[in-house]
Parts: sequence; C-alpha cells; structure tokens
Amino acid sequence: MPESRPESRPESTPAEGREPVEPTLRMLDARALRGLAHPLRMQLLADLRRKGPATASQLAERFGESSGSTSYHLRQLAAHGFVEDAVGHGKGRERWWQAAHEGTGFDGSLIHDADPATSSAAAVFLQAVAANHTQEVSAWISETQNRLGRWEPGADLSDFTLRLTPGQSEELVGRLHDVVNTYRDLPEAEDTRTVRIHTHVLPRSASE
Repeated sequence: MPESRPESRPESTPAEGREPVEPTLRMLDARALRGLAHPLRMQLLADLRRKGPATASQLAERFGESSGSTSYHLRQLAAHGFVEDAVGHGKGRERWWQAAHEGTGFDGSLIHDADPATSSAAAVFLQAVAANHTQEVSAWISETQNRLGRWEPGADLSDFTLRLTPGQSEELVGRLHDVVNTYRDLPEAEDTRTVRIHTHVLPRSASE
C-alpha cells in the first residue's frame, strides 16, 4: 500500500464548517466487555447498528447460525445493555431487536487489567475488530474493485508512518475522529451509499 495517495482532492467538501456530530457510544467497563467479547455477539451488534432492527431468525439466516444460537446471544447482549426491544416492529410473536447505541467505546487499559478474565476478553474483542476490518477490506477488493465507477476517487487504501510523541498521537486520533463525525447526518442524495471507514493508529515498539 502506498504511503500517500497522489490524486487531487476537492478544496472544499459538503461537510466544511460543520460541527462534529458525536455518535451515542456505550463505553465498555470490565463487566460489559466480558458480555460483548464473543465474535458472534459482536457481529450481531454490528449488523443491527448498520441495517436496523431484526429478529433472531433473520440474523440466523444472515450469519448461517441457528435461531436458537442467535436468540441466546441477543439475550446476553440485552442483559449487558447493548441491544433492546425494537418497539413497533413486527406484528407476530417473534421478538424484534435493535441496537441501543450507535457505537462502542473501548478503553485500552482493559487489555492490561489485573483480572485475567478481563484482559483476555479485551484481547478477544480487539482480535474480533481486527478480523472484521480484514474481512471488509478483502471483500471490497474481491467484489467491488472493478465496479466502483464514479466512486473510485472516493475509495482509499493507504498507510502512513510518522514520528510522534504519545500526546501528538492522541491529538491525531482525536482530530481524525472529529473529521469523520462532521460527515454524520448529512442530507441524503440519490447516489448516497453506506461508506465504511477504518482508522488504525498503531504505536510500534521502541526498537522498530
């Protein structure tokens, strides 16, 4: 992957001058982390956030699971406050679920928690996030790279190497998030699509 993209960028964007719109986040504490840190639960929660309310049966079909399995994991997510009943959806007996928040906030110190169950859950959580990012990028390359059309200039797969202090790196992360959040809640246009954005800021060891 290149260190930077040479293509020219527009001098202004539809989000210029907008204030960041902060998403509603569920901040993870040790208990909530242990309730969420399961690959299928994280997939179910992500799907509800992106696609809206669904039943256990619908989610089971999407993920190739039994409805009993998805129902169990949805109840576990509900017990930890990640999902809730989707009031007004469906007329039958089957229960509809929706995400309770737009995103999840993760405190990196959990990976170093003194409780092995918490630090292990933190590792599972981060590995599942990384695996999901890898899957999404691979799917984009294999399925859509030849069909982007006018979207090609708006797609990106880049990496950068910088020399920063811990404070500068934290500032960079905050500014990147602020820029992304200025694009929330923009007016919908005819050619609007869902766009996935990944940010990875990975401090290397001192020897590298």
